Amino acid sequence: MKITSTAFQDGEMIPVQYTCDGEDVSPPLEWQDIPYGTESLALISDDPDAPMGTWVHWVIYNIPASVANLPKGMPRTGKLMNGERQGTTDFGRVGYGGPCPPGGTHRYYFKLYALDRGLDLKPGITKEELLKAMDGHILAEAQLMGRYERSR
Repeated sequence: MKITSTAFQDGEMIPVQYTCDGEDVSPPLEWQDIPYGTESLALISDDPDAPMGTWVHWVIYNIPASVANLPKGMPRTGKLMNGERQGTTDFGRVGYGGPCPPGGTHRYYFKLYALDRGLDLKPGITKEELLKAMDGHILAEAQLMGRYERSR
């Protein structure tokens, strides 16, 4: 399984439009080679370089296995069109929150999980609640990492 973006390559800088210094919209993401038996997908985006510990930027789950991408600028609502649901980030809101490091260059991971079932979870859950619900149901994982440093 592989996850990519047309906005940035793995290990490269994330364009400003996807950060708090720009439009703060989610980047376009696409994936391929989803394993047989996948019922749904989940995605977690976080920053392990945050000074207070890993900072959660996006939690989205119940992405149908038939969906092969997330377009730029996903709405910040709990329930989405195809049945996807979004959780609460460390910004205290539902939906994507872009990179906004207090200093230095940080890494931002977009981790995609192929699951053998859909998840009966309400919108607004945390990353930890999602990880607990996914336990024992992950068929495959893939990740894309981008970096960002604010210009002052």
